[in-house]
Amino acid sequence: MVFIFMHSNTSHIKLQITLKCAALSTYTRLNMEKLFESFLWKSRLVVLAAVIISLVSSLAMFYMATIDSVYMIAHLIEYPSLETTARLQLRSDTITHVVELIDGYLLAIVLLIFALGLYELFISKIDQAENAENASQVLVINSLDDLKARLSKVIVMILIVKYFEHALSMSFKTPLDLLIFSGGIAFIGLALYLTHAADGHK
Repeated sequence: MVFIFMHSNTSHIKLQITLKCAALSTYTRLNMEKLFESFLWKSRLVVLAAVIISLVSSLAMFYMATIDSVYMIAHLIEYPSLETTARLQLRSDTITHVVELIDGYLLAIVLLIFALGLYELFISKIDQAENAENASQVLVINSLDDLKARLSKVIVMILIVKYFEHALSMSFKTPLDLLIFSGGIAFIGLALYLTHAADGHK
């Protein structure tokens, strides 16, 4: 009788130990899972490096383009006093510089939109942008598709400006050169049409 009681008590203790071990194992597993998920969620903060670098690069491009603009305008002071040949040369150089400036500012805008888009997608929403009236046109990014759409439009404009920049220095020696140039303009028009058509389907 005593042996049966002791055996039953031992089985009960073993059962309690087994249950406690199972509960401890489950608690440990859940705790490790929670810690790992917390680490995964906080790892998105590494995107801050790309945000900061893109923002600094954008400011650098704005700075360089602005300095170039100042120097270009300074050279135009002597424009009225130049001879005809020198004036035409300065005019041609100025047009080239203006195209380069537009290219620089557009690249700065791409970097700025990229930085803001990454921040809104991976870090946090920008409260000032949410409350601004015109922010939805460029700065409010709700998904990667929004970011790609905004970047693609500016990149298309950069490509158009670069094409125009090369066109200024082109020399047309044969009708085929002019035909190729016209084909490039046609492709640019097609790209703009497809871009606007894609916006119309959204």
